[in-house]
Amino acid sequence: MNHNIIIGLLIPFAGTTLGAGMALLMKKDMSSILQKALLGFASGVMIAASVWSLILPSIEMAQKQGIISWVPAAVGFMFGILFLLILDSIIPHIHLDKDKPEGLHSDLRKPTMLVLAVTLHNIPEGMAVGVVFAGLLTENTLISSTGAFALSIGIAIQNFPEGAIISMPLKGEGVSKAKSFLYGTLSGIVEPIAAIITLLLTGIIVPALPYLLSFAAGAMIYVVVEELIPEAQAGKHSDIGTIGVAIGFVLMMVLDVALG
Repeated sequence: MNHNIIIGLLIPFAGTTLGAGMALLMKKDMSSILQKALLGFASGVMIAASVWSLILPSIEMAQKQGIISWVPAAVGFMFGILFLLILDSIIPHIHLDKDKPEGLHSDLRKPTMLVLAVTLHNIPEGMAVGVVFAGLLTENTLISSTGAFALSIGIAIQNFPEGAIISMPLKGEGVSKAKSFLYGTLSGIVEPIAAIITLLLTGIIVPALPYLLSFAAGAMIYVVVEELIPEAQAGKHSDIGTIGVAIGFVLMMVLDVALG
């Protein structure tokens, strides 16, 4: 595998790791206002990435393949939503602002289920990066090297606050700084794994690329609508989350258009 591809797949994981490092540097817990801003920011990045890096290329590729342009985008998107809905129902996890776990019943401790919640977020992000670089490897003219790296960098930027958001509360649950950092980092390891699996799958079934692009978009939008935005809007200062969404969306849009 080309070393540039390997770097591209690992960039988002580096973002999570750096964010998790905040558990080692910050003495106090993260304020609710900052947490809402970061959740909103992550949501904005994921929405913009879903549109410019995944859905629009899916539509354009379908046109190139001579099939109805909206079919792969619509079908892949809905299956991506369904995929995350199933994972959300199966994997035991708990969100920051909730006391009741979701998914199948388990005896896992709360810190573990907090990590699993963020791990669940990271699966579609890894898939998104993997499928875009797969398009690059197939020499698809609609996906450029700079465009693929723009998505990877954008995901890494939004992974930084996600890494901090998971590692900081773990300290509040009595977990040591070192373990909080480790758990936060491990929550992101699923991204390069999901990226590699998607990359290999797309290499085998090249015509499925438009469907896989929109599939990753659907999975990412599920996470945004089901979890990130509700958490950013809960309680007071919901406008901070909204501002975060706007900033994240514009930043990712600019990255994709300028570098794509």
